[in-house]
Amino acid sequence: MKLVRVLLLVVFSAPVCGATDLTGNWLAATPLPDGTQRKVYFDLKQQDSKITGHVRLTQFYYTITESTGTPDAFTVTGTMQDGDSPRRVVYEGRLVGDELHMSTRRRPDAPLTEVVAHRVADGEGAMPARIEPPPLHKVAYNGLAKTPPMGWNSWNKFAGRVDDATVRAIADAMASNGMKNAGYTYINIDDTWEGEKRDANGNITTNKKFPDMKALANYVHSKGLKLGIYSSPGPNTCAGYEGSYAHEEQDAKTYAGWGIDYLKYDWCGARNLYTDQEMQAVYQKMGDALRASGRPMVYSLCQYGRNDVWKWGPDVGGNLWRTTGDIRDAWDSMTKIGFNQDQLSPYAAPGHWNDPDMLEIGNGGMTDVEYRTHMSLWSMLAAPLIAGNDLRDMTPAIHDVLTNKEVIAIDQDPDGKQASRISRSGDQEIWARALAGGAYAVALFNRAKDDAQMSLKWSDVGINGKPRKARDLWSHSDVKIGGADYSATVPGHGVVLLRLSTK
Repeated sequence: MKLVRVLLLVVFSAPVCGATDLTGNWLAATPLPDGTQRKVYFDLKQQDSKITGHVRLTQFYYTITESTGTPDAFTVTGTMQDGDSPRRVVYEGRLVGDELHMSTRRRPDAPLTEVVAHRVADGEGAMPARIEPPPLHKVAYNGLAKTPPMGWNSWNKFAGRVDDATVRAIADAMASNGMKNAGYTYINIDDTWEGEKRDANGNITTNKKFPDMKALANYVHSKGLKLGIYSSPGPNTCAGYEGSYAHEEQDAKTYAGWGIDYLKYDWCGARNLYTDQEMQAVYQKMGDALRASGRPMVYSLCQYGRNDVWKWGPDVGGNLWRTTGDIRDAWDSMTKIGFNQDQLSPYAAPGHWNDPDMLEIGNGGMTDVEYRTHMSLWSMLAAPLIAGNDLRDMTPAIHDVLTNKEVIAIDQDPDGKQASRISRSGDQEIWARALAGGAYAVALFNRAKDDAQMSLKWSDVGINGKPRKARDLWSHSDVKIGGADYSATVPGHGVVLLRLSTK
């Protein structure tokens, strides 16, 4: 999930009843359809004209660093550190008797949303005490993900609207539409499944969208598929739900009891307690907890490529790690992410994969040609193939992109060697990767809008003379091999993907 920088503008109604003091702990709670509440806490202290304190909302925890005005009309500015970057939020408002009548604006052009904050007990909503991260040690490899994981994740298409019925329907679709036969296995629930609070024993609970997670896992398993889930090492997830902070072992055992097969672990709220330099130790805690749970679970680290995660991801038990910020369903986003992975090829290997984020194929923001480029690039990168579209409603063209077994075979090659760029000329790039058995995959990418003629020398790939066979994996046809090179017209924003055999 993306850590979006936002500016919140909060406007308070005119004062009544002569209220003059903002000091106190205030809560604005907005009911959500899943039975939980979106909570914003304002822990304020007024001393003459100065206002100090904190603001906590979803994954964010701001310290008030500037203030002006009086309860009748005041402005406060909160700041927090997000890795190497500061984040700011501004509120303007007025006190109305014993209430704060507020309007919020997430963006300058967004409409105002009115909420009312009431006083609550001091300490409610405060950040928990920091737990010192453990000393570093190597977490044993779990033996999973020997090829890049393939599956589906709920966030790109459904975000907070995902529920039990949707997950079951997606599992039905994957099992019956050819995706399972093509290698897709995991059905992964992203954020917003968590309940309002933990139970009396501290166990994580689900909200009303997911009435019985174990029953859901059993259903997914009955389809010959596996179920994944989402959490965070912080007190809150990206969407503000309950994280696994201080409950790592307990949550891992709960997931094992439910029958979970995959955990996506998103940094988000942990940055309010830990620095990026402590990230490895924090992720190690859950790596240990998953190993101790007694159930094999793929461990997916989601921390946006910060702190050179590819260098230590395997040491915390990670099977894959995000190398970038969130992808969008747009050509510029996909290409910026995908074509910037070249330097990471040494860190990919069976069981441990660079993850440039989920697939956007089929979500409507790109053309079918661009989606073929997306699929080709991710397969060349030995990236996890985690679909993010509605599998129940795909055009034949999108279905063919996602289930092209010849392209998937490149991604799933057992040697697990990630591609590297071997040439670039303007908007044209050629990437290659070695495959098992002495074969090669070569992709000719045309990032320009117009068609382009592109040429490849076999020697640039590492082949002496010429290959014994060349196959175009999108046309599903063999390519005639002439001399020492190969030329093709590549569509604008398109790709020609070849598999070369040398034996």
